[in-house]
Amino acid sequence: MKLLTCPVNGPRNIAEFQYLGPVRAANAEEPGQLIEALFYAENPLGVMREWWRHTPSNTILIAERHTVTDQIVATYLPSQKPA
Repeated sequence: MKLLTCPVNGPRNIAEFQYLGPVRAANAEEPGQLIEALFYAENPLGVMREWWRHTPSNTILIAERHTVTDQIVATYLPSQKPA
């Protein structure tokens, strides 16, 4: 069983979570930049920041996951960047 740590509820089965996509910056006033952010996903090797939702508590969180090993490096609330 794979575990993902919810910053509010602690370690939980990953089946309780919904993947929401990578964290990306886009400027809504630049249509080309917004279109690229929405429709062209990067697929980098290494650590990637991703949006996740713990469905029972509806907690939105950011997980840093290594795309090669699928290892979760860190999880935190969007308002709290780890030190």
